[in-house]
Amino acid sequence: MYAQPSPSGGLFFTYNPAPLGRCAIDIFFQQIINGLVLGSMYALVALGYTMVYGIINLINFAHGEVLMVGALTSWTVVGLLQEHVPGMPGWLVLLISLMVACAVAAALNFAIEKIAYRPLRDAPKLAPLITAIGMSILLQTLAMIIWKPNYKAFPTLLPADPIDIGGAVITPTQIMILGVTAITLAVLMWLVNGTRLGRAMRATAENPRVATLMGVRPDTIISATFIIGAVLAALAGVMWASNYGTVQHAMGFLPGLKAFTAAVLGGIGNLAGAVVGGILLGLIEAIASGYIGDFTGGVLGSHYADIFAFVVLIIMLTLRPSGLLGERVADRA
Repeated sequence: MYAQPSPSGGLFFTYNPAPLGRCAIDIFFQQIINGLVLGSMYALVALGYTMVYGIINLINFAHGEVLMVGALTSWTVVGLLQEHVPGMPGWLVLLISLMVACAVAAALNFAIEKIAYRPLRDAPKLAPLITAIGMSILLQTLAMIIWKPNYKAFPTLLPADPIDIGGAVITPTQIMILGVTAITLAVLMWLVNGTRLGRAMRATAENPRVATLMGVRPDTIISATFIIGAVLAALAGVMWASNYGTVQHAMGFLPGLKAFTAAVLGGIGNLAGAVVGGILLGLIEAIASGYIGDFTGGVLGSHYADIFAFVVLIIMLTLRPSGLLGERVADRA
């Protein structure tokens, strides 16, 4: 059995009967690779959730749609560049489209915070939650009008030949995803824990009123947090599109929901918890769905892949509501 991406944004498992032994080990390694790639993208989106929650205690349910806008913007830019500059290298096309997608997503999330969330900052908790859900539906509808509801093929911009690693395979695109995620997470940790902006974020998360007395402007810090979260979501959206090869207006809903699950799994409000939760959720989903597909002749693995995230969420909320790493105020962004 080997795994490959499916257009729906999940993992599709093809069954190939083979003897036990070395093949079983290869399958396990393959699921680990799949899980790390998937978990890396979950982790990026989960960080956006947890940063916003850490400062204003808001679950931004429109975050998945920011991922979708980033992916569709990248698809548009790629199409324009391939049409008008046909000789441009694929990696450069991907880089330019990624930068434009991050800029558009940042502007969008800044506007969402200023227009939809800031006026409700002192309102009852239910009001911004309902607003976030409404914003998610609004963004999906606008994207459907602008980009049309049909699935769109995202072109392969990096070499497609898989690389064999001990019997398992990984594509250059997946290597790019792992590398970009690792660098992004390292930069984010440095930003939050080693810069003036990061100290202001942690001060605002601890006590906005006291932070104001110390010269911090909470409104500016909150807007900056939304912008950073949008950049992370756009990165994840472009990598998701590159890995699975398709984009459409509803593509951000399920990854956003699973990333929220990852944030809760690791400990909502905790940066390290978001990373651990995302990676762990990706591994659980890939391994569990892969082996169920193995036992059922490749029929049930892809069909039931989405169940495992929410089963894990239910178990975690029952046994440890604070998440694996709890909520450490010092690490909140």
